Amino acid sequence: MYIVQVASECAPVIKAGGLGDVVFGLSRELEMRGHAVEIILPKYDSMRYDHIWGLHEAYANLTVNWYDGAIPCTVYCGWVYGRQCFFIEPHSPDNFFNRGCYYGCLDDHLRFAFFSKAALEFLLKTNKHPDVIHCHDWQTGLLPVMLYEIYKYHGMDTQRVCYTIHNFKHQGIAGTNILWATGLNRETYYFDYERLRDNFNPFAINLMKGGIVYSNYFNTVSPHHAWEAHHTDISYGLGETIRKHQHKFGGILNGIDYDVWSPESDRYLPYHYSPTNLKGKLMNKKALRERLWLGHDNKPLVAFIGRLDEQKGVHLVHHAIYYALHKGAQFVLLGSATEPGINSWFAHEKSFLNDNPDCHLELGFNEELSHLIYAAADIIVVPSNYEPCGLTQMIGLRYGAVPVVRGVGGLVSTVFDRDYEQYKPEEERNGYVFYQTDNQALESAMDRAIDLWYKKPKDFRQLVKQGMTYDYSWNHPGTAYVGVYDYIRHR
Repeated sequence: MYIVQVASECAPVIKAGGLGDVVFGLSRELEMRGHAVEIILPKYDSMRYDHIWGLHEAYANLTVNWYDGAIPCTVYCGWVYGRQCFFIEPHSPDNFFNRGCYYGCLDDHLRFAFFSKAALEFLLKTNKHPDVIHCHDWQTGLLPVMLYEIYKYHGMDTQRVCYTIHNFKHQGIAGTNILWATGLNRETYYFDYERLRDNFNPFAINLMKGGIVYSNYFNTVSPHHAWEAHHTDISYGLGETIRKHQHKFGGILNGIDYDVWSPESDRYLPYHYSPTNLKGKLMNKKALRERLWLGHDNKPLVAFIGRLDEQKGVHLVHHAIYYALHKGAQFVLLGSATEPGINSWFAHEKSFLNDNPDCHLELGFNEELSHLIYAAADIIVVPSNYEPCGLTQMIGLRYGAVPVVRGVGGLVSTVFDRDYEQYKPEEERNGYVFYQTDNQALESAMDRAIDLWYKKPKDFRQLVKQGMTYDYSWNHPGTAYVGVYDYIRHR
């Protein structure tokens, strides 16, 4: 098959979150299976050009109609660790992608609507005929709309669209200007509830809803989160739309790239190790303690790696720090806050705990350090309010850090409680799960993990090994996505 991924991120060249990892990892898996894959991305001024090999001009004069005029674009081609990527650079006074950031602009809806149209225009003008166009999140939600309402009549009538939703919270709410800018124009037609009109704001269109309605198949990134989106309010108002289109909806668990995330070969680790020889993990723990000036007492190391925001259960992250210290453990945090108030809160905690030999808070993100923390940690906490899939717990398992997670989304699809899991035998359990959002629920799970480390070290090591043997690579998701592609191609 010939598959084109259209997304706003692709790791490591453009990465703001897990979306970038998924686009790269899935593309790599598909290529390993013999499929032809290309990735279309915006050409941001702030992306990591040092991760692109052979960047060159591929199409010099791509003209994209926009409002009553047109915007000329240059399309560049380059390879990101073997993946062929096309980067669209519009030449417009709006400077859509020359903002020093990926997201967070007031006109984000216009920026990515333009990108979606430019991606289709590029496929049309270069006579590319992919079997499947795989779009991701609200940023590309308009692409299937324009494909089936405009480009279908210009020779692109055989393409099928798979649309993956990574986060329902951000849906791309926009006004009528989007319709006039992209050439969709007919307000009355698109402001129908069966098409693009937002389910709660009658004066707005919803780009994610457009992706759901017009795609041939749409999915979210874990089976349990698909159930949540269908049956709870975690879909942020799109529940009724999901129910109407449930015949083409599913959940496919993300994977992680085991070439990047492997304690046996990780280039960021001073010592390598495996499930059959954990000595290197202890040496990495010592190395992390030396790097962060932590004490070398015989204590478990608890870690948190991720964004500091409401989605990630920031109030429970804060409580986990002090509860770990109370239980005689060490705590290391690596994460950046998405809001000034949260940043100030954790900056204060960092100042307060700065001289504590059992705690280190690193506010920001450092790829190299994240690998070392995973390798050093005994326990990793993931107390998310909601988590469509989650990569942290999968990486933690791979590196022998026992996950303590809240039972939502992809977390409950990947972590099975050592003491209470009903559907897995003891030898297949790999962590600890709690369900409520209060401090006591978190404490109960942390208690069990830390107590096992202190009181039954052999049992703890066995739990570590059981987690490390799980296969959360792209192997299984790759099979699932190929199945989806085949299904929509023949419908």
